[in-house]
Amino acid sequence: MWKLLKSFKTEINPTQEQKVKINKTIGTCRYIYNFYLAHNKALYEHGQKFMSGKHFSVWLNNEYLPNHPEYQWIKEVSSKSLKKSIEDGCTAFRRFFKRQSAFPNFKKKGKSDVKMYFVKNNPLDCLCERHRIKISTLGWVRLKEKGYIPTSKDGWNIKSGTISVKADRYYVSVLIELPDTRITNQNNEGIGIDLGLKNFAIVSNGKTYKNINKTAKLKKLENQLRREQRCLSRKYENLKKGETTQRKNIQKQKLKVQKLYHRINNIRTDYINKTIAELVKTKPSYITIENLNISGMIKNKHLSKTIASQKFYEFRTKLKSKCNENGIELRVVDRWYPSSKLCHNCGCIKKDLKLSDRIYKCECGYMEDRDFNASLNLRDAMTYEIA
Repeated sequence: MWKLLKSFKTEINPTQEQKVKINKTIGTCRYIYNFYLAHNKALYEHGQKFMSGKHFSVWLNNEYLPNHPEYQWIKEVSSKSLKKSIEDGCTAFRRFFKRQSAFPNFKKKGKSDVKMYFVKNNPLDCLCERHRIKISTLGWVRLKEKGYIPTSKDGWNIKSGTISVKADRYYVSVLIELPDTRITNQNNEGIGIDLGLKNFAIVSNGKTYKNINKTAKLKKLENQLRREQRCLSRKYENLKKGETTQRKNIQKQKLKVQKLYHRINNIRTDYINKTIAELVKTKPSYITIENLNISGMIKNKHLSKTIASQKFYEFRTKLKSKCNENGIELRVVDRWYPSSKLCHNCGCIKKDLKLSDRIYKCECGYMEDRDFNASLNLRDAMTYEIA
């Protein structure tokens, strides 16, 4: 039977000693990642050859650390986590060399998402029970959500995992090998999905998913976030002026802002997960979406915040993963495909269609909602790529 790798992420409740180890490992991984970027940048400026991640790891352990005893604290954390950070830096450089991304950025303390990586070294590592999980260098760590991760007693093996910290809350994400039970859906017809700003998603089967950012709950949280951010900004300004603003109060206020950000992000992510689950549950033979130019769209200063809050890239990534699990073909149409301007009835292209035109009117007499017409055209598109 084929095997399928699936990730499970849940919140953990580590002890104070375990929190210190996690924070120390994450801080060291961030330092090593930045050190790797800075070292290669210095080599380039002196006209020397680029150093790969493997050679950097050998140079760091055999040459640099023995000659710099003041940096021996680097060896106090898991070597697997450090090697993973170096590999991530090497991958970032390779993507830059292939012109797939910009030059790698240095990771900032408290801002960048750095994780603690762990892997199964022996049969006694990475064991999972209903209420706790065993991690190398940490030991047994309690889970807040019991029974979510498949247990080792049932025969499921954890390959690797990461621990992350967000808003003073700790999360573990593990990769587990599961049996592949995918069934190809060949009987049901496909669907097209048009993503937008007025509504989040318009589906060709007539279903419309609203923009959750327009709900009263999220608007209230965003207003609260705006007030807390202003309060944090005033504390920083007072500190620059030399007034007696305690740094502990700044950290408390900063944590308030982080928790609000985290809560808003969780609401949006939960809405995306439920939307995808509902779409996949209909078991279509294929799903067609458009390859949106998010990086170009976000440059519009009037719409950048609205576009970013919709999280289109996360929707596409999770939809692809869910389609692979359920044997559904995910089709991606080229970004230049005129899905909105194309008449679904006669195939005529309306070149003078404006963004303000919410109803599509064709000379053949066809009238339909602009976004629903686009979803129908995406469903019936004949030129596409398989994601």
